[in-house]
Amino acid sequence: MVTAIINGKVITPDGIKESGALLFEDGRIKGFAAVAPAWARVIDAEGCYVSAGFIDMHTHGAGGADFMDGTVEAYLTAARMHAQHGTTLLYPTTLTSTNELLFESFETYRKAASLNTEGAAFGGMHLEGPYFSPAFAGAQDPRYLRNPEPAEYLEILERCPDLKRWSFAPELEGAAPFAAELRRRGILASIGHTNATFDECDAAFRAGATHMTHFYSCMSTISRRNAYRYAGTIEYGYFQDGMTVEIIADGIHVPANLLRLMLKIKGVDRIALVTDSMRAAGMPEGPSILGGLSDGQEVIVEDGVAKLLDRSAFAGSVATTDRLVRNMVREGGCSIEDAVKMMTVNPARIMGVFASKGSVEPGKDADLVLFDEDIKVKHTIIGGKTINQC
Repeated sequence: MVTAIINGKVITPDGIKESGALLFEDGRIKGFAAVAPAWARVIDAEGCYVSAGFIDMHTHGAGGADFMDGTVEAYLTAARMHAQHGTTLLYPTTLTSTNELLFESFETYRKAASLNTEGAAFGGMHLEGPYFSPAFAGAQDPRYLRNPEPAEYLEILERCPDLKRWSFAPELEGAAPFAAELRRRGILASIGHTNATFDECDAAFRAGATHMTHFYSCMSTISRRNAYRYAGTIEYGYFQDGMTVEIIADGIHVPANLLRLMLKIKGVDRIALVTDSMRAAGMPEGPSILGGLSDGQEVIVEDGVAKLLDRSAFAGSVATTDRLVRNMVREGGCSIEDAVKMMTVNPARIMGVFASKGSVEPGKDADLVLFDEDIKVKHTIIGGKTINQC
């Protein structure tokens, strides 16, 4: 059956369209009509914005569930919670752990993906670690940090056909061939949790690393080594036009002045918004667990962010995608169209799915979100199916 969305301000690649009806059928966008067909099912947007569904490239969980819990229900719970906030596609992200737990996560992902009918769809897995710098571990468990060894990462790659992205520190021994192997397999190689110099980042970029994980968070900047100054990861991220970056735009991990600096220097087209959310996203503040329930770290959620118990570092965010868009408008100072682009078009391009997702265009998947002027989600549609309606 054809569905028509009327009375909406539809955000398209050509601007905001406020007249006519947006049509979709059989899970795909058909285009616009002057009026809704008489036989169509009608959704009245009541003046709300209509955009492509939000895409979260980096999330560890939500709704009291973490993808490292090792259960199908944890995956489904997180997917449902994220859908309530406008996310239509997400990439479940792991933390550093034992390989046994990692392999179990691969199996759980496959089972959950086949049962996920009521939440944000899964686009594939994102491995965050274990190839990170101990100096910038952040909330990653230092017990499991190590250098990339071919015998290990080739086994992981063979056992995880759903892998779409892997974050690592480029200064580690063996990092360049590791990045090259990821590029060869069509997997996004992403720089993160790193103490790399500018030159080490450049070597990784040339080997195949084209993205940076949670820019500004857990990465090096200008430092002195034997009295000489060295540019770091942040400087390389700004310098290299071919490098895309992601930011946790909750206003805490990256404050408003840096959000505006990034927009001015890096530009809207090279920035993606990510939640990096842990299980406490969508939940009340208080004690929580980062990582799996069996071996995760105790953390505290306060002031709108998760922190280590000693308050020495953040421990993942509790943001949702609608909050990111809202914050980029209010604190980043950008337009709604640009904020939405960083939550839809850009992540779709970075993850290689822009042919079917990320914008409101004929032939693309009917992944849509309706939200008001305050970026409060009213309706989430995934593959033409209404998943959430307020």
